[in-house]
Amino acid sequence: MSVADPAVTVGSLGERGLLRHLRGRIPHGPGVLLGIGDDAAAVVTGPVTLVTTDVMVEGVHFRRDWAPPSLLGRKALSVNLSDIGAMGGAGQYATISLCLPPDLPLAFVDGLYDGLLERAAEAGVEVVGGNLAASSCLTIDVTLMGASERILRRQGAQAGDLVVVTGTLGAAAAGLRFLARGARIDGDGALIEVAGVPPAAAADLQRCLRAQLDPAPPLSLARALGQEDLVHAAMDLSDGLSGDLSWMCEESQVSAWIDSSSVPVEPSAARLEREGGDNGFSLALHGGEDYQLLLAVPPSAWDALRDVAAVWEVPVTAVGGFASGPPGVSVKFGEAMRRLRPGAHDHFASPVREQRRDPLRGA
Repeated sequence: MSVADPAVTVGSLGERGLLRHLRGRIPHGPGVLLGIGDDAAAVVTGPVTLVTTDVMVEGVHFRRDWAPPSLLGRKALSVNLSDIGAMGGAGQYATISLCLPPDLPLAFVDGLYDGLLERAAEAGVEVVGGNLAASSCLTIDVTLMGASERILRRQGAQAGDLVVVTGTLGAAAAGLRFLARGARIDGDGALIEVAGVPPAAAADLQRCLRAQLDPAPPLSLARALGQEDLVHAAMDLSDGLSGDLSWMCEESQVSAWIDSSSVPVEPSAARLEREGGDNGFSLALHGGEDYQLLLAVPPSAWDALRDVAAVWEVPVTAVGGFASGPPGVSVKFGEAMRRLRPGAHDHFASPVREQRRDPLRGA
């Protein structure tokens, strides 16, 4: 069987054959001294190197029948780019480790790398190595190195700072709900199954599915914030506003509050949820996988932050504030303030406990 035959399986091709195939696909830029082929890569980095890793496991983070391989490859790198960006940096070099079922077609692996390399080219990232192993389920493990002039951390929010988020929230969580109902898009983002959604809402559905399968973190703004002294703390919104803001409060030893009327719910998600009698607020608060930025911004820097964000065409919204006191988050509904129980995903939480808990309780 020819290596070029997309129907060949990775098991038939073998580890060395697959490695040769992938090595022939991956270009190398000027910062790469040694790429794929040796025991380790050799790259040129700056005085401070940021390193992050994220793993996507079939059945936990994705389902193969939900995710076109090219979008799966794009997301695998994007979630790591989001982590580097949240610390004010830009990605430079990535290693990709794949655990593959032996019966997986080479066409799927090529599709995965099509998306991954496309996203790498957009972000200026060089793929310099990785690892291959056989497994009963597909696993994609990305390690990304980057650099920053000024490191932003979750720790550092101060009483009096504004709680600020970029973009809109809730689209990815809405997309996940509709994937579970049978909605699908192809590798180009076009709708192929609408799961009963009326034609008038097709554009909203498409946007939410794309948000889940191909997130777009505000990387240019994040990199700019690494060059400006405008924020006290930052992190990416991967696990939901409620959970990530609670993390920032714990790391900074402050409390925070959110005004429910200020949370920027993604309009597409809100319209889709309205069909079921909801307004999308819960998705925006607890849904996760938005990969936007959560920032602690001193009021004196708010106007300057908005100016920088406008350059990169990224919406920014002040949704609340930080205050002194024990770490924790409250939500303001009109004149009432209620203590928030974080609803973020926890890989090791009891499924029964997660299903039964009420995210909002009395203060």
